[in-house]
Amino acid sequence: MNTSACNSASLFTESPLELDSGATLSPVNVGFETYGELNEDRSNAVLICHALTGDQYVASNHPITGKPGWWERIVGPGKLVDTNKYFVICSNVLGSCLGTTGPKEINPATEKPWGIDFPVITIRDMVKVQAALLDHLGVDTLFALIGGSMGGMQVLEWLTTFPERLHSAIALATAARHTAQNIALHEVGRQSVMADPNWNGGRYYETETKPDKGLSVARMTAHITYLSEDALTRKFGRNLQSRDAVTFGFDADFQVESYLRYQGSTFVDRFDANSYLYITRAMDYLDIAGRHDGRLADAFKNASHVRCCVISFSTDWLYPTAENKRIVHALNAAGVPVSFAEIESPHGHDAFLLEEPEMDQMIEGFISAAAKARGLSS
Repeated sequence: MNTSACNSASLFTESPLELDSGATLSPVNVGFETYGELNEDRSNAVLICHALTGDQYVASNHPITGKPGWWERIVGPGKLVDTNKYFVICSNVLGSCLGTTGPKEINPATEKPWGIDFPVITIRDMVKVQAALLDHLGVDTLFALIGGSMGGMQVLEWLTTFPERLHSAIALATAARHTAQNIALHEVGRQSVMADPNWNGGRYYETETKPDKGLSVARMTAHITYLSEDALTRKFGRNLQSRDAVTFGFDADFQVESYLRYQGSTFVDRFDANSYLYITRAMDYLDIAGRHDGRLADAFKNASHVRCCVISFSTDWLYPTAENKRIVHALNAAGVPVSFAEIESPHGHDAFLLEEPEMDQMIEGFISAAAKARGLSS
């Protein structure tokens, strides 16, 4: 498999990126990875959009953790997204911290890290940067666009903003807007970061400390929402951690406590606290129907040529099936051909990242049919 090494592109050097907030950015650097080869007529490109704390390393080892790519099970030679057939692109989103312009990068105007002076961004801003990256790579249209969770939100924004560049699209476990509960959960995480004295008003880059404790708590809180109660019960129950009885203290008596603390402590090694603030805010601001007088179908009115697939999971309480069905109904109302399935899974929101045979079958069938329609297979 052909993989790129630390690919980076400098975009918006001549004309700045105009953000939804009204602010502008120039230049915008993007970290990305590619796998496979672009064919002669440039018709086999697949863009994969990552979730909140994901990155461009979808099918190659992470440079910090050394762990395999976050969707290596799906993407690779002979796999569901076959890199022997398709040219796969995955970029680090705007505002993140692995090679793409974000709060920890240098502000050209001050020659210091942006910190909290970085402009507020939206999911649509992220998509505009992805579109510019495709221009940079010489890709006019995508054979397929795939994303789960926040990646699915990017898929929906693509269907709204750049439908003419899409042949097919898959959205997994996602929503077209954040509910009050979604926003509330993110606010707990943001307040955890900002309550850490090492956050230092967002200017911790100039010190030797980082708001690791706050970011760790934010991650622990969010991680609970990615799992189902059944998954937590089956995995941990009330089992104790390396002891026979509770200690009547506040140490990690229970295995589930130890698990969450591990999730929090490892997260701070690979993620930036300010990026967490900006990206969660971008998700909270998502309200595609709100830009179309509350009619979500109107957002997809120019996407009737795009073959779509939406998948939800029965135990996902973060973006439940009802939110995914709302998207399907809007696509149907807009005349967009769409396949939909709710997959029975005990794994909660994170099911789209895990081995789910029914999901795999549906993705395989959808991509196979889309490839035939695109003329990429007989």
